[in-house]
Amino acid sequence: MADRSLSRAAGQPAVPLLSRLLPAVALYAVITAAIALVFFISDAKDYVGADNDDVMRLVEIRDFLGGQNWFDLTQYRLGLEGGTLMHWSRLIDLPMALLIRLFSLFLTPDKAEAVVVTIWPLLLVPLLLLPLGLALRRLAGVTAMHIALGLGALFALGCVRFKPGSIDHHNVQLMLVMWIAAMLVDPQKRASSYIVAAVACALALAIGAETTPFVAVVCVCVALQWVWHGQAFSQPARFFGLSLALSVSAAFFLTIPPRAYAIVTCDNFSLGFYALSALGGAALFLLASLPRQPDRIVRIALAGGTGGLLLLTTRIIAPQCLADPLSTLDPLLVELWLNGVTEARSFLAEARTEPEMVGGFYAVGLFAIVVCLVRSLRREKTELHLVLLALIGASWGIALLQVRGAFFSNMLAILPLSLLITDLRRTSAADPKNPSAAFAYISAVLMSVPVVWALGGVLAVHGWKQAADMRALSSVGMSEGEVGECGDAADMAVLNTLPHGVIAAPSNSGADILRWTPHRVLTAPYHRNQKGMLTELYIGLAQPGEAKAFMRGAGVTALAFCKTDPQTDALIRRKPDGLYANLARGQVPDYLQPFGQPSKSGFRLYRVLPDKN
Repeated sequence: MADRSLSRAAGQPAVPLLSRLLPAVALYAVITAAIALVFFISDAKDYVGADNDDVMRLVEIRDFLGGQNWFDLTQYRLGLEGGTLMHWSRLIDLPMALLIRLFSLFLTPDKAEAVVVTIWPLLLVPLLLLPLGLALRRLAGVTAMHIALGLGALFALGCVRFKPGSIDHHNVQLMLVMWIAAMLVDPQKRASSYIVAAVACALALAIGAETTPFVAVVCVCVALQWVWHGQAFSQPARFFGLSLALSVSAAFFLTIPPRAYAIVTCDNFSLGFYALSALGGAALFLLASLPRQPDRIVRIALAGGTGGLLLLTTRIIAPQCLADPLSTLDPLLVELWLNGVTEARSFLAEARTEPEMVGGFYAVGLFAIVVCLVRSLRREKTELHLVLLALIGASWGIALLQVRGAFFSNMLAILPLSLLITDLRRTSAADPKNPSAAFAYISAVLMSVPVVWALGGVLAVHGWKQAADMRALSSVGMSEGEVGECGDAADMAVLNTLPHGVIAAPSNSGADILRWTPHRVLTAPYHRNQKGMLTELYIGLAQPGEAKAFMRGAGVTALAFCKTDPQTDALIRRKPDGLYANLARGQVPDYLQPFGQPSKSGFRLYRVLPDKN
């Protein structure tokens, strides 16, 4: 059956322009982009986001444009000699690289890069709003569509992942997750919707491992729908399973080099996640393709048996992936680096560190969970709300462990909350003299916006002045430049006067040094560079004589010391007789030679002198 949310059959009377999906999405997307640009331009210091991941992504794209192989994701200028194999995906690099090449036809390369990096997140906004508007138009009509698009626009404006310059993969993952959820709530259960959901699942897996638990929950939901509905759902289940198996196979062979086919890694797309998703998709396809669909009891047994076999396969192929992929980090890195990563904070850590932001991260998701639970118990679109309960609940549960999951739960909450607001609006309009109905409607709207909760938290903790700063509210949850970080244009210019070498600097400064200079850096905040990160920490903790040996072993040619960097400050306090503590007191060993003028940013630059013969 044709989906008339996207098109109008010939002969039907014309409908108002903004009652149609595509014009409405275009309007909300343009308004969102315009507002985002106004805030960005008025406060911009750089066209690249302040998150280290945005800077490192740009470095990776530049290397790709410079001729680095499609299958080679090694960052050769990061870490010890030989570089660091990154865990990211070329599927994010490719579209931005193509856009930079396109804009370079009529702009200088630098300007082309600046334009693409600025607009990339804004180009994703309509792709986020389209499935959202489509889902609510299918479920509850034009009014619900506009409510959802309004909430979606507010989400994008308040989410740092869609801020101009944010070019890491998280915004693409958010967009794909919205497509998945929107397709799963198709009331007519079209096979085409489940094909789109499966392809989006495959892309989400290929782009980053963060969405793996969510994709697993999606697959369980589809399998349970087949178990419950049987023959009536066999076609969507078949198409989902087959599409998942084929698309995840295509992603594997298009992005994984042949030499790595048999390697299992748990922090990115590899044999482990590929095998499980492809086998699971193929199994669902076969079960739903049985010539005569068995009764429900048999379907439960078949699905349970298949799930058990997949778990057994996981234990055989990728047992290490059942644990936290960061569990192998050196304890020193956990203490001095990971525990300070903003997006990796747990609920309890966030409550201790930034209590004013707890509501902004967790309240809307919890509200949506309660709404889904209550409405499913009241048998109001039961299956729809159970599916959304599973998706939002999984994302919210992940957010309890790592706060970055809150972006997903807040976004997915728009789906059930838009339905609730639509129903409350209808009730209020039917009885305009009923203040309780109006209050319920207005309260539901306000409770559905994360920024409202964040505003309330900031107001309660810090007062009106900071609560009025919307730029601050739109930056929460992002690893922006930390207080005390060093490194500005003048520092980079001085570093560029040195012959190509190896710089020892705080991890927070590593990505910027890679961006602005040709040097290699020992460290940047990436867990796959454990040896480089530990070497820089050992240099700072060791007594000057021992630190010299570490620097010689790592081939360090210059040291960029930042007394005010949070990690450096921790090293100084931890080891008062270490090299960094000595430098902080102005005691410079004879193998370090200061160079350059004193930096306004706080960097003190030292050349590492060769041994005297």
